[in-house]
Amino acid sequence: MRLVLLDLDGTLMDSAPGIVASAAHAFTALGLPVPDAATLRSFVGPPITESFPAHGVPPTRVAEAMAAYREEFTATGMWDNSVFDGIPAQLDLLRAHGCTLAVATSKPEVFAAPLVERFGLAPLVDSVFGAPLDEQGTKADVIARALAVHGWAGGPALMVGDRRYDVVGAREHGIDTLGVTWGYPSDGELEEAGAVRVIHEVSDLATTALALLDEQPGLDPSTGSGRRRIDHPGRDARQAQPPVGG
Repeated sequence: MRLVLLDLDGTLMDSAPGIVASAAHAFTALGLPVPDAATLRSFVGPPITESFPAHGVPPTRVAEAMAAYREEFTATGMWDNSVFDGIPAQLDLLRAHGCTLAVATSKPEVFAAPLVERFGLAPLVDSVFGAPLDEQGTKADVIARALAVHGWAGGPALMVGDRRYDVVGAREHGIDTLGVTWGYPSDGELEEAGAVRVIHEVSDLATTALALLDEQPGLDPSTGSGRRRIDHPGRDARQAQPPVGG
């Protein structure tokens, strides 16, 4: 089996408009100043439970902010979304080359699965895995469940994502990450986190992923031993695994 794990927000779909609007709604509902556009955009990717206190929500009101955010997101924000141009063709190409495709997202699965269905990606992937609704756990936990369900035993595997959370979570299982920049990474974020390669165009996704998979010998899922490694600054630094989020 050649397993490709795919992040959702910022990798397959442009979810920023809905997340930004829902975050702004939460600040307004709490009677707090709404951050500027750049700050609101930074809410895409990191855990929402961390973003609110980091940007002015008192710790005692984070639960209230989360409730307001979820109310708006469920009603309208989650549907203010789109698939990045060219993604369906890339998924088709990966499937044509025998890859098993599993969405592994930090978004709660109760939101991720309907989005994948609504926007036409469900027929192009084999499964969808996401966080629990309370967003407890890590990206590594989401990946672990995907690996278990697909019976991964150390064969060729690759994570594809746009944030350091993807890189760190996959590395917990000895899996490399192909970083993509059409989503929401900050400058140098993916390289610093240790992405094995970084691409900038959707049209390069399938060919690059297939090449990286072809380079991999059999992997030991517990240690990742036997893998061809490409060193990057910060790759070996042990980073605290952040909790999953929006």
